[in-house]
Amino acid sequence: MSETFSDKVFAIVEQIPRGKVATYGQIAKLIGSPSSARYVGFDLRGNQNPGVTPCHRVVFKDGRICEGFAFGGPEVQRSLLR
Repeated sequence: MSETFSDKVFAIVEQIPRGKVATYGQIAKLIGSPSSARYVGFDLRGNQNPGVTPCHRVVFKDGRICEGFAFGGPEVQRSLLR
């Protein structure tokens, strides 16, 4: 059985070490879909293991964090990153 796009995204995100971040674009490149950064974000919204899979460590290419509902809002993500 082959890995899905989503499986690949979460496999990479699970490898982001504490104290480090990655961008949506970096993850897209690492899974072999360099023009799919937006789809990486869509997948991360469906994180089935919050607190285990560190989706909060994924940021925009300019270092900004998601201002939407992800992780309970931007302040929650900032807190998790600290």
